Amino acid sequence: MSRGWIIFIIILALVLILVFGIIGMYNNFVTLNQNVDSKWSQVENQYQVQADKIPNIVSAVSSAVSVETKFVKDVIDARTNFQNAQSQLAKDQAGVQMNNGISALVSAVAENYPTLQANKQYTQLIDELAGTQNRIGVERGRYIEAIQSFNTAVMRFPGSVFAGMFGFSQKDYYHAELSAMKTPVLGAGVLPS
Repeated sequence: MSRGWIIFIIILALVLILVFGIIGMYNNFVTLNQNVDSKWSQVENQYQVQADKIPNIVSAVSSAVSVETKFVKDVIDARTNFQNAQSQLAKDQAGVQMNNGISALVSAVAENYPTLQANKQYTQLIDELAGTQNRIGVERGRYIEAIQSFNTAVMRFPGSVFAGMFGFSQKDYYHAELSAMKTPVLGAGVLPS
């Protein structure tokens, strides 16, 4: 075999290694990006589960106290906002609003209607909602971990060089809105006794 063929084979091997390396890197970015999207989808899924339970709890509370309260209206409004939200941020804000509204409603019922807490349907719904709220927290954690993996791949060398070429950039981490973290105030809207 001549020296020219050996050099050609070495160059071809290096080019193939480089091409397959770039393809592998691109596929890794795609996989990580899809993982982030699927983790956010799970957060939304749990918010939807919560939203689907709201009519049942509203019905249980309204039939037991036969009055539509500020808390019930707030929870229904939050559910409507969630269903109409178009962006991730808007969906998350509405989801947090649902959580806060449910917490305020449960507190108001506990303070003013202890007999309602003995209602089996009501307590089962509250337990289901508490479980859903826990799953929302778990799914948010998984979403944050997926973003961390993606951002690490985008920032590491040589991934950082190719990420921009492929159109991948760092994703923002989940940030809780300070206004959404306020504890609901019980008082003016407390259920009548």
